[in-house]
Amino acid sequence: MHKTLLAVAIGLALGGCASVGPDYQRLEMPTPEQWRISIQQANDLANTPWWEQFQDPVLNELIQIALQENKEVKIAAARVDEYLGRYGVTRADQFPQVGANAAGSRTRNSESSGAVGENPANSYQVDLGVSFEVDLWGKFRRATEAARADLLATEEAQRTVILTLVSQLANAYVQLIDYDQQLAVTRATLQTRSESVRINRLRFKAGLIGEMDYQQAVAEYQNAAVQIPLLERLIAQQENAISLLLGRNPGKIARSVPLDRLTLPQAPDGLPSDLLERRPDIRQAEQQLIAANAQIGVAKAAFFPSISLTGLLGTASNDLSDLFKGPSKTWQFAGQLAQPIFTGGTLTSQLQVAEAQQQQALLNYQKTIQNAFAEVDDSLIAIAKLREQLKDEAAQVKALQRYLDLATLRYQNGYSDYLTVVDAERNLYTAQLQYVQDQGSLFTALINLYKAMGGGWVSEAAQMTTTAPQSKGG
Repeated sequence: MHKTLLAVAIGLALGGCASVGPDYQRLEMPTPEQWRISIQQANDLANTPWWEQFQDPVLNELIQIALQENKEVKIAAARVDEYLGRYGVTRADQFPQVGANAAGSRTRNSESSGAVGENPANSYQVDLGVSFEVDLWGKFRRATEAARADLLATEEAQRTVILTLVSQLANAYVQLIDYDQQLAVTRATLQTRSESVRINRLRFKAGLIGEMDYQQAVAEYQNAAVQIPLLERLIAQQENAISLLLGRNPGKIARSVPLDRLTLPQAPDGLPSDLLERRPDIRQAEQQLIAANAQIGVAKAAFFPSISLTGLLGTASNDLSDLFKGPSKTWQFAGQLAQPIFTGGTLTSQLQVAEAQQQQALLNYQKTIQNAFAEVDDSLIAIAKLREQLKDEAAQVKALQRYLDLATLRYQNGYSDYLTVVDAERNLYTAQLQYVQDQGSLFTALINLYKAMGGGWVSEAAQMTTTAPQSKGG
């Protein structure tokens, strides 16, 4: 009889009992139609390691080092291991728990107490115990569903760390060679102004110009000179920032090509909205919503009765040689039914917490999707406008260079004062620096666009950095 009851209980526990609480249904989010392009074209852009399009071998090497050595990536990989373990612990509640116990003792009772029988007496016992709670209402199945979603969300969080790291490193490297280019422009300007100081010193000594013009040339030279230590400081600090991203102590960073020789990839005019669903932050937010949704079922199941079953099969004997003989067999089977009646509002409050957390996760999921659309739109606008801006700035630099040449010629021939030359030099220097800075901004906008797309390369990088196997199935 007890075997039949045990078989029925196991069938109820492992069978297809309905789970209380809402089943997850994916939301349909409105998408900007004007972004739609060929999904194949977008996949080609998103799935490949986009930084290789810059054709800078040093940048490629730095990113590979960062993926292997960055501390945040290692922490994220360890966190995936942690949640894989958490998932295993939660999932184990669905199955019977089996344990074995063996004991032996030798006891001598007081003869004055009138004890009869063998004294001292031996006792030996071996038991095999089974216990589990019947998951009639799906409490454990919902908890496992939530734990699995938490694990998947952690894996997506790891991919977000990788995506952010690569983007940060690429942006930091572009900023570094941008500072290099600004330093080169400043040193070239300083050289020009040094020659201007030399010529004006000779002209002043010859009585061809007044001291005011000479001191103006010296002041402009010093104005450029003070920019050099500033840029050198920014370069050193940027190298230190990159070193930290590489998981290293602060130090020098190699470069291979200057900013104006870095290849500028083409950007798409738009993106298919389906592509954004692969962004790890969006997928993480969805898994968090799935987990919160399942926790409602866990909270609702707490209102219903719980059935716990235990079984014990063993042997007991006073003689070790008789321990496994038929008369020594022992068994016990027990069941327990527990139904909460009054909890002071605890269960209702727990359900309220679960439902509120599900609403927060839902709103966070919607916000994450909207943020993704905004990031893509911002990047596409920045790329288009910076291309226009750079075209105009290049023409401006060319015109200002010609203006400086003419102003210098007129001054040397006595047709204009030196302030005209000073003004031309200032305008040219400012325009050159702005052009270099906006070149870097264009690369940054492209990097941000690739970050916004996510891409299949992120999953490949995550597999290389995660020490534990990725979760599969339920």
